[in-house]
Amino acid sequence: MPNALVVWGGWDGHEPDLVANLFREILEAEGWGVEVSDSLDAFADAEKLNNLNLIVPVWTMGNITPEQRDPVIAAVRDHGVGIAGCHGGMCDSFRNDADWQFMTGGQFVAHPGNDGTPYRVNFTEPRHEITQGLEDFDMKSEQYYMHVDPGLKVLATTDFPNPAVDGPHIENSCKMPVVWVKMWGKGRVFYNSLGHHRDTIETGTARELMRRGFLWAAK
Repeated sequence: MPNALVVWGGWDGHEPDLVANLFREILEAEGWGVEVSDSLDAFADAEKLNNLNLIVPVWTMGNITPEQRDPVIAAVRDHGVGIAGCHGGMCDSFRNDADWQFMTGGQFVAHPGNDGTPYRVNFTEPRHEITQGLEDFDMKSEQYYMHVDPGLKVLATTDFPNPAVDGPHIENSCKMPVVWVKMWGKGRVFYNSLGHHRDTIETGTARELMRRGFLWAAK
């Protein structure tokens, strides 16, 4: 039986406990064993992490110590453990930790327009096993602007900024990555910027992306 560790906490506004339970439900439906923890100390047991198939952080902002961070980085890089997550729970976890950002591939900057303006998510790699058969879709949630690793394999983008949102950022229009994958040493990394609340990703294409992303990262 494959095994995953889901660790949740940080800013309560992202409903980390509810999102963590959703991820547990998704993985258990695939026949996985899932441990859920609300403490970053769960990352400190290097031997346990090295024997996992997948690590799922659901932790927005806060600080992580080297004793908590380094076993995660080593498990992914040296032992091929997958890591996968979404929204601020993985790429706005520890704003002052460059090592975490190198591993995950990006860092949240802002979300002009906040939660209420719909935008389109466009798949750019329709033949990838995570996106195959999925169609472009609309999302009503935060549209993340992110700083990203230029070496990522981007699977989906959004036109940023949303035309309905005004502000100084409109001079810097771009195709902003929404979903990406990358390698970190021997390990696979999956990220999806959707997921402000549980209800953002608990149904439809957004949920299916997480399910496929978990399975891909764990291979």
